[in-house]
Amino acid sequence: MGLAYPFPVGATARLLPGLSGQAQGVSFPLRVLTWHVHGSYLQYLSSVPVTWLLPVRPGRTGGYGGRGATFRWPDNVVEVPADDVTGLDLDLVLTQSRANWESDRHELLGSRVRDLPRVHIEHDPPAAWPNDALHPVQDPSALLVHVTDFNRLMWYSGETPSTVVEHGVAVPDLPWTGELARAVTVVNNLWTRGRRLGPDIFERVAAEVPVDLAGMGGERWPSWLGDVRLAELHQRLPAYRVFVNPIRYTSLGLAVCEAMALGLPIVGLATTEMATVVQNGVNGYVETDVDRVVEHARRLVLDREEAAALSAGARQTAKERFGIERFAADWSAVLHAQAGRRPLPHRR
Repeated sequence: MGLAYPFPVGATARLLPGLSGQAQGVSFPLRVLTWHVHGSYLQYLSSVPVTWLLPVRPGRTGGYGGRGATFRWPDNVVEVPADDVTGLDLDLVLTQSRANWESDRHELLGSRVRDLPRVHIEHDPPAAWPNDALHPVQDPSALLVHVTDFNRLMWYSGETPSTVVEHGVAVPDLPWTGELARAVTVVNNLWTRGRRLGPDIFERVAAEVPVDLAGMGGERWPSWLGDVRLAELHQRLPAYRVFVNPIRYTSLGLAVCEAMALGLPIVGLATTEMATVVQNGVNGYVETDVDRVVEHARRLVLDREEAAALSAGARQTAKERFGIERFAADWSAVLHAQAGRRPLPHRR
C-alpha cells in the first residue's frame, strides 16, 4: 500500500500552524513551477496563495500554453519562457501529467530536479486493469496527490507517499430556476474518447429525454450549445432541470461539482467517486442500471417539484464538500509542507 503522508489533509484540513508567513525556512508565497494541463483545474489552483509559474514555448502546445485566453487569470499566475526556467528561483515543482514527470521537468531543469521538492497531481484513475496499476511516479521524495479517494484506492503508489485533495469550485451566486424542462450534459469530445466517457449512455438517455450538450467536439449533436466559456456556462446552467453525467470511468468531473454548486440535481452512474457524492433522493440519483438512469432523468425533467427538492440538496453537498476555501487551504498545507522537506536521493 502507499505510505500515509505525515500531515493532515482532506475535507477538514486547514493551513498547518505557523505556515502563514514561513514554513521551515520557505518564504511565503511559494514559487511553484507547473504546466497548463487542465485549464479548469489550474484556474481553481490559482486560488491558492502561491506564485504559479507557467512555462511557455512558441506554438504554446503540449502543456506550454501559459495562461491562455479561455480563463481570467489572477496576478499570481505568471508566464515564463521555457528556456529561462533553469535559472528561476523555485520552491517546488508541481507536475500534472506523465509527460511533465518523465520528460518536461528534466528538459527544463536538468540536474536541479534532484534538489527541488516535488508534487505530482494524479487527475485520473488508472486507465488499464487497476489491481496491478503501479503508478509511474515512483520516488519517495515526491508526494502523489489524488483528486479523489477512488483514484487513490485504484492506484498502487508503491514507494511514493500519497494523499487526497478533493476538488474545490467557485461559481456565481445564482438561484436555480429549473425553468427549462430539459437536461444538460457537459463533456468535451464525447464521441472521440471511448466508452469510458459514455457516449452510448448519453445517447440512451437522450433517446427519451431532451438533453443539451456543452463542450468541445459536440457538433454532431442537434442541440449542441457549443464550446461555451466557463463564465457563460455558469450563467446558463441554473435554468436546466437536471444535469446528466454519462461518464463510466474517470475522476469526478469538475463540471459535476460546478453543476451541484449551482443547484442542479445530478443523474448518472454509480461508479468511481460519483457513488460517494450523489445520494439517491437527496441531491440526485446514481445507478448501475442504465434503464433506471433514464427513468430518473425523464421523471425529473417532468417533475420540477422533485427537482427543486434535490436542487437544495445538491447545493448543500457542494457547499460542504467542494468549497474553494477548503480546497485552497488543503493545497496551501500540502505545498508548504512538501516545500519544507529535504529530498531523499533522487530517482528518475
